[in-house]
Amino acid sequence: MEGSVQVSPTRIVEMASRYFDSCVLFAASDLGVFDKLAGLRAADADKLAAELKLNVRGLKLLLNACVAEGLLEKAGDVYRNTPETATFLVQGMSGDLSGAIRYNRDVYGAWGKLARLVRDGKPVEKPEEHLGYNLARTRTFVMAMHGRALGIGRAVVPMLDVARCRTLLDVGGGPGTYSVLLAQANQGLTCTVVDLPGVVKIARELIDEQHMADRVKTLAGDYHCVDFPRDQDAVAFLGVLHQESPELIRGLMRKAFEALKPGGRVFVLDMMTDETHTAPRFSALFAVNMALTTDNGWVFSDAELREWLTGAGFGDIQKKVLPPPMPHWLVSASKPA
Repeated sequence: MEGSVQVSPTRIVEMASRYFDSCVLFAASDLGVFDKLAGLRAADADKLAAELKLNVRGLKLLLNACVAEGLLEKAGDVYRNTPETATFLVQGMSGDLSGAIRYNRDVYGAWGKLARLVRDGKPVEKPEEHLGYNLARTRTFVMAMHGRALGIGRAVVPMLDVARCRTLLDVGGGPGTYSVLLAQANQGLTCTVVDLPGVVKIARELIDEQHMADRVKTLAGDYHCVDFPRDQDAVAFLGVLHQESPELIRGLMRKAFEALKPGGRVFVLDMMTDETHTAPRFSALFAVNMALTTDNGWVFSDAELREWLTGAGFGDIQKKVLPPPMPHWLVSASKPA
């Protein structure tokens, strides 16, 4: 028909099978394929199957899929890690993301129930599952957040101006990773991590392992209810507010304002959207992810955050966008002196 728009089903067909990619990544990581290849440097499927105690036929299918995905290289019958895989998917490497992606693996099942969320507006799994009730899920969640924070922290810590701060309250600080990184980078700084008892228990282990227990403290409790320590130089909400409703965020901003010394500063690091709530793409999708697994999960806009900060009494609001591939924005504001 003259003037008709030409369309193709390619994008839709590719979208329908995109979870294939994730499943290949999760399986290879969980089964130790990348770690084993890092130790062996290269191996055929028979050698890898014997080392990992896996079925040869099943492993060959997975390895070839990894090659197709660009996760492995293949020469003849021999497989090896790509430079990208060797950097980001091998445990112990400085860029290791293998722990961080396990959170994505754990919420994979929840995404299959998205229609249920849309029907009744409720999360499809109990938030308590990864916040203390299920010990295994909680440990996986906290360790995944630790891995993510290590990666993001390298970029964000230099952007947090806390050089003159003596105290920092890390609200919903999870594994305490950001607090450890901040304390290591600022020798006069002592941090306090506030989070739920089940999360704090694992955080203490990680803090002790990094020999930072003298300068990174923990406060176990629900940060909605627990009293914030007063006279803080800084209060940080680093990747935590996307699970809170607007009303709760307003309340938390007021609590932060009251906890700060005059001239103190609040920092909010999070995925945010523009005013339409549709861009950036990843933030819009992450809003769905949070709604699937938490009671109030979503992603707010930077304009909404500015309104909440102003309403709590903060001024001098500043915004920085983290460098790709991190879809995070860092917003800071100060309590008038």
